[in-house]
Amino acid sequence: MEENSESRTTATADNGSNSDSSTSTLAYDKLFVCSAPGLLTLLEIVFGLLVWMLIGGTEYLQVPALVWVMLVSVVCWVLTICLLLVGLVSGRTRFPQIPWNTLDLCFNSVAASLYTTAAVVDAASITQAIRGRHSYNSWIVSTICAFLVAICYAVSACLSFRSWKNQR
Repeated sequence: MEENSESRTTATADNGSNSDSSTSTLAYDKLFVCSAPGLLTLLEIVFGLLVWMLIGGTEYLQVPALVWVMLVSVVCWVLTICLLLVGLVSGRTRFPQIPWNTLDLCFNSVAASLYTTAAVVDAASITQAIRGRHSYNSWIVSTICAFLVAICYAVSACLSFRSWKNQR
């Protein structure tokens, strides 16, 4: 009986080593996360998440301008996560026919512009909250995070422009 369990263990170990020799179609790119664009993307995701979570936890529907802030923050957040995933799985090298530098430049420039307007709208909407209440505190922090995200997207746009210019 002991011999059967040992042989099963050996068979399992052999199967495990065979699966290690197969290659995966999705490769994790560790260097992307450590690069300046990768770090900026992570910051955009974190601060963008804070913006829409802080506003979403309040009565933002009572202030129509904050719906714009929510729209910008959620759409940019989702698209930024998609671009992060593309970077993490080396999608840029797998699909060289896509002009990634141009796409990054356009996306980051538009996101910086939209987030700047959203941050200004967020700041202007603070006056409609009552000082000291949850909405007031959340909207102040969301405004700060929105300006930080706008700065991150602007820096990403500058880096994208540099890459786009060097590509030509």
